[in-house]
Amino acid sequence: MDQITVEPESKKKFLLQHDRPNCIGCAACAAVNGKHWEMNEDGKSDIIGGKNKEGGWQELEIEEADVEKNLEAAETCPVNVIHLAEKEGKKVI
Repeated sequence: MDQITVEPESKKKFLLQHDRPNCIGCAACAAVNGKHWEMNEDGKSDIIGGKNKEGGWQELEIEEADVEKNLEAAETCPVNVIHLAEKEGKKVI
């Protein structure tokens, strides 16, 4: 009898989103979470490995294990340009 293998469901279930045009470049996100955030030459932050989206936004799929540090980054952002959502669409922050 052939053995059936089931591929594990992807652990990346969250979307990290950045409203880059409204970023003021305070660097709080990069200070809190250098794994996912870096400062760009133009003085604004970028999601490391993020994809550029319409309207200047950036987006990156992240694993559940990375949610806590990105929530912290979002909460330290004085202009609330960092957002987290479940991949199914439910907004976390």
